[in-house]
Amino acid sequence: MRILVQKVKKAKVLVSDQIISKIDKGLLIFLGVEDEDNENDIEWLVKKIINLRIFNDSNRIMNFSVKDIDGEILIVSQFTLMASIKKGNRPSYIKASGKYFAKKMYEKFVENLDNSFGKKTKCGVFNANMEVKLINDGPVTIWMDSKNKQ
Repeated sequence: MRILVQKVKKAKVLVSDQIISKIDKGLLIFLGVEDEDNENDIEWLVKKIINLRIFNDSNRIMNFSVKDIDGEILIVSQFTLMASIKKGNRPSYIKASGKYFAKKMYEKFVENLDNSFGKKTKCGVFNANMEVKLINDGPVTIWMDSKNKQ
């Protein structure tokens, strides 16, 4: 399971020019799923997200988590995070899960994050062509791969 976390001042997801979800200060998370992913991957990533200290304290030091600042979280499914460009210039998505397994894992991820975060996270629309608009804060962008815990 791979995620890309962005600290944002605000973000929103549109489908067919309709706003589906929006948040103010918080985290925008893009999520990619592969067939080998399981509940352990979800638990590890959720714990990291909830405790990730990337929000500034009064001394402008990244010392607070999204929970500490009472921020919001927006999750967007993105199979292209599983892309491989090892051969040639056209990305291969062979590692990306099929939509049924990916949707099941996406929903489990959202449920686990909701429970750990203590409030409802916002979501995009799974398997939809989405337009994501955001205002980065920092910018701060962090890549996490549950199979490569660095």
